[in-house]
Amino acid sequence: MSGTLTGRKIAILATNGFEQVELTEPRRALKEAGAEVVVVSQKSGSIQGMNHADKGDSITVDTTIADVSADQFDGLVLPGGVANPDYLRVDKAAVDFVRRFAASGKPIAAICHGPWTLIEADAVRGKKMTSWPSLQTDLRNAGANWVDQPVVRDGKLVTSRKPDDLALFNSTAIEMFAEGGRKAA
Repeated sequence: MSGTLTGRKIAILATNGFEQVELTEPRRALKEAGAEVVVVSQKSGSIQGMNHADKGDSITVDTTIADVSADQFDGLVLPGGVANPDYLRVDKAAVDFVRRFAASGKPIAAICHGPWTLIEADAVRGKKMTSWPSLQTDLRNAGANWVDQPVVRDGKLVTSRKPDDLALFNSTAIEMFAEGGRKAA
């Protein structure tokens, strides 16, 4: 897949408490496919990753939500971890950033608890989706059709359940990003 995403610019929106492999593995796969990958967060500096309940590595933030817009990107990745999307879904700027991706029809890939931010952005209604099992009621209540499958693609939305599904999540997301969205200027 090397070169598949050459010329594409993909944002990964995350904050403290992200599940480490749900950010690092998609970032690696996207870069290997030729994408420019930008870690976007609420504040500059670094954000703390988690390996389930244990602290993982800190990741350097490339830019802040205040300094970019959805228009600058061809797609969006929302990693999980329990705390990460919980913090993001109560941050107006983060929710607006996600809402702009959804409203523009740009491709979005979310894994594990990542769809919580999509719920807050009102971007799941009518979508077939999967997630970590504890989000199924939240997604259904927000109008999504939740299913228990490793990866689900509904148009320009890819969702996945957990780190065990990362290989399929990454390949499906790369395929979607290659097909959809304009090339960044």
